[in-house]
Amino acid sequence: MLKDVFMALSKNQLLTSAAKKYGLKLGAQTVVAGTNVEDTIKSIRELNAKGISATVDNLGEFVIERSEALKAKNSILEVIEAIHTNGVDAHISLKPTQIGLDIDYDFCYENLLEIVAAASKYDMHINIDMEDYGHLQPSFDLMDTLLKEYNNVGTVIQAYFDRAEDDIEKYKHLRLRIVKGAYKEPIEVAFQTKEEIDANFIKLIEYHLLNGKFTSIATHDHHIINHVKKFVAENEIPNDKFEFQMLYGFRKDMQIDLAKQGYNFCTYVPFGDDWYAYFMRRLAERPQNLNLVVKQVFNKRTNTAIGVLAGAIALNRLTSKKKK
Repeated sequence: MLKDVFMALSKNQLLTSAAKKYGLKLGAQTVVAGTNVEDTIKSIRELNAKGISATVDNLGEFVIERSEALKAKNSILEVIEAIHTNGVDAHISLKPTQIGLDIDYDFCYENLLEIVAAASKYDMHINIDMEDYGHLQPSFDLMDTLLKEYNNVGTVIQAYFDRAEDDIEKYKHLRLRIVKGAYKEPIEVAFQTKEEIDANFIKLIEYHLLNGKFTSIATHDHHIINHVKKFVAENEIPNDKFEFQMLYGFRKDMQIDLAKQGYNFCTYVPFGDDWYAYFMRRLAERPQNLNLVVKQVFNKRTNTAIGVLAGAIALNRLTSKKKK
């Protein structure tokens, strides 16, 4: 039930617009690294000082205006230059719908090509984030074309999809981030239960650790992390073949502890003002994430569920007052 609530909130345009305007008042800085490039670089430096690298996401998706897609592309190019100029340990994650996939495939490809080419000059990795099922194959098609010319590209495999096992086999030569999946997908294409998704998640992780190029294991679940630590030890998989990943603002102590233990660790660093839908989907993906950050974001004196809903109500009220 909570998952459905969070997914509905993530698609509420009124709340999303209000969050862009009032986010900092509601504590959005807890879940985003900054609203501009300068603040984001500062946040990355702080992570690097703790032995943690970063993958940077310029927040936004499902763009339907060319001007917005071009703005997003230019922002990503600015981040690439800033990462290089400041010498921080970071690379880029991006969503094809943010740079025009819902507008025109060729237009999106040209934007993506420009980004990948710019990053290639600095030997910087570009990770193509996967979105909902309707955008899955077109996103893979974009990557397949890019791989004919560039080798600094990787992608995401979502464990809840039935096709994930075939996809990870096809792309085992790439650097892959393996996740459970954050969108609400029908039973025809995706596993529905936590047990099925977790089992497939572990299966995919183990396969890529044994057969793949480099594995980014994206989870906040300490049970799965402990399973992976045991698996790599038993199979003598070197630390330079994988990393753990978590979201900025989630389980900070565990992030630092894993880095101190000698594991490669990368934090997914979102920046920008389009944070609300992103955050709601993180909660829909794993409602237990409520206990990790929501109390900090909305109200430390509320319980977690009330905190999220209170945030939505607060956004609604702020917007209503402004209209009067």
